[in-house]
Parts: sequence; structure tokens; C-alpha cells
Amino acid sequence: MIDFSFTPKTLKAKKTAREGAEYLKSISRYYDDHEHEEVKPEEINRMKEDSANTNKIMAEPGPNDGGFLTMVVLNEEQSSGDPMLGGAASNMGLGNAAIGAVATPDQKARFGHLYCAMAITEPGFGSDTAAVSTTAKLDTATNEWILNGEKIFVTAGKRCEAVVVWATVDKSKGRAAIKSFVVEKFRKGITLTKLEHKLGIRASDTASILLEDCRIPFDNILGSPEVKAAKGGQVGAFATFDATRPIVASMALGVARAALDFTKGKLEEAGITFPYDRGIHSLSAVQKEILDMEANLDAARLLVWQSAAMLDKALRNSLESSMGKSKAGRAATLICQRCVALLGPLGYSRELLAEKWMRDCKINDIFEGTGQIQMLIVCRQILGFTRDQLK
Repeated sequence: MIDFSFTPKTLKAKKTAREGAEYLKSISRYYDDHEHEEVKPEEINRMKEDSANTNKIMAEPGPNDGGFLTMVVLNEEQSSGDPMLGGAASNMGLGNAAIGAVATPDQKARFGHLYCAMAITEPGFGSDTAAVSTTAKLDTATNEWILNGEKIFVTAGKRCEAVVVWATVDKSKGRAAIKSFVVEKFRKGITLTKLEHKLGIRASDTASILLEDCRIPFDNILGSPEVKAAKGGQVGAFATFDATRPIVASMALGVARAALDFTKGKLEEAGITFPYDRGIHSLSAVQKEILDMEANLDAARLLVWQSAAMLDKALRNSLESSMGKSKAGRAATLICQRCVALLGPLGYSRELLAEKWMRDCKINDIFEGTGQIQMLIVCRQILGFTRDQLK
């Protein structure tokens, strides 16, 4: 049985992270308006100070909760301020979660301090990761991998210091030959070619990257270079989703909670109360809606926490990470949309952050596997179907 009674140290860090999120919230509108603008040095320093305070608490003597579970708890707090700004100070991108999940101790020491993005999607495919066409060829003379291909929609592709690139070492062998490689930005042959203009998460850049005969050391590969079949069709690089999906889901939780808490506060200012000790038949439509949204957010949170706790216990969490990602992405989207509606014209205006939260949260139902893909994964695993049997 998984216990979510957090240690005093984690609760203290959670409180500190929530206080830091208020600062992120105060500057989030500016970076939403000024997409692609570098974060001001004084703001970076403030965010780093807040991040250091949280890390200092986690380093104190005494029992600690698991690494990934603590990460998703703190990421929810940070995301309630802004889902992307905090990454500029914490050096934590999606690639870092992949490194934390599958890298060797030596690789964690080499790459763990870098801000790492993750590059999967290509112009020729989106959800079908088996269609990866970026290649990685081993030059036996120099013991280097040579990468060639194009990646699009790379979150933090400009800001990051390294990119975890998915590439195939043998296209004829399908999914089993897809591996992930750490490519530092200083390597020759990696070029940023485009920055996207987006609906939401505008404080983070989204880039296209070209790899042209990009050479990296042999030991920049995450996991084994050996190509072999595995049960369930999930091997090597695909296991990183088990680590990254709880992180993305916790981002959705933070944004949705910010919207819900703000909306509930505004309704309370207008004289609406939210009694938890009355039957649902005696509540107004608005009261029922807020309580229903709170219940959905709590349900999503428990699924996400379960998937992270399983990862900390070295248990296979592919089913649970997809369930949490699917529930959190969908719940956040619906909650933020309803909050805008409940706030009326002001909710739709730029005077409040509600409309920004609605735009920011939508990405959580898309990247790291769309909600529809998550449902397919869940159904396949529960029913025992292969991807060919259930598409």
C-alpha cells in the first residue's frame, strides 16, 4: 500500500515552494506578453534563491520522501505560479527526468546539472513514436555516434544546455532500435532552426532542431546500445515516458489548482460559501460545480502521486503514469475552461490570469503523449491487447 503522508521535511519544502510560486505568478504575465524574451538576470537570481531555499530544506538531516514523488509535489507548487518560468532557475527540463530515470551514475554526474530538453517529435510523425527517422550511426574508428535528422516542438530547445534526442540505430528493427542520446548544445552539427509562436506556455520557447553529422561520445547513449525485443513493445527510450509523464501531469495540477483557488476566492468574496457537510441536493449549481472540480483535481493528483511513488520503489508504472497523465491533462483543461466561464467577462479579459491559465493548461493534454494516446495505452494494458489489436 502506498502512503501519501509526507515527511515534515517535504511539507516544509512544499510550503517554501508555494511561497516562491507567488513570485512567479507576479511576473508570469510579462513573459506571456513577451514570448521568447530572455528572463531578466535579477529575476533569474530571485528564482534561483527560492529554488535554493527549497533544496536546502530537502538536504536537511532526517527522513525524506522519494525522489520522483517529491519532484512532482514541488513541481505542482511551482507550476501554480507559472508552469514554465521556474525551469529557468531550477535547471530541470523534461530531459532531466529521462536522465534521472535511466542514466548510469556516471551519466547523472555528467549531465544532471545541465538544463536538458527532450527531442522526440519529427516533421513526419507526432504520436507514433515508432516512426522515428533520426539516425544514430556508430563510427567504430572514433567510437562516436553520428546523429542526423530533424526534431520539432522541442520544449526549451533554445534555453536548454543539452537535448535528449530519440534516434534509431537500425530503422529495419523498428521500436527496439530506438535509443535516446544526450547531445550537449556545444557539439558541432546541432542547430536551432526555428522558434514557434504558441497559444500558451509562452514563457518557454518551443524550437526546431537540425542534426547534421553531429558527433557525440559513445557513452552519451542512455541505456544499452544493444537492439533486442522486449515484452509489451516498450524498450530503452520508451521507458523514459514513465518518468516524464508524472512531471508533465503535475504541471497540469499546478495550473488547474491556481485557477480553481482563484475562482473560488472570487466567488467567496461575492458571498458564495462552499459547505462540505451538506447533501449535494441542497447545494446551488455553482457550489456543486466548484466541489466537483475539486474532486476531479484530487482524483488526478492521487493518480499522479501513485505513478511517481511506484517509480521511486522501482516498480513498473507505465499504466499508472498514463492514467495520471490522461486524467490530469483532461481535468486541468476542463477546470480552467469552467473557471473562465464562472468569472464572466473578467475571466475572459487579460485583467486576470484566468485566461492565461486556460491557454497554458491545454498543452498538458497534448505533449508527452496526447490524452487519446494515453487512453489507448491504458486500454491496451488493462485488456492485454497489442498495439495492432487496438488502435
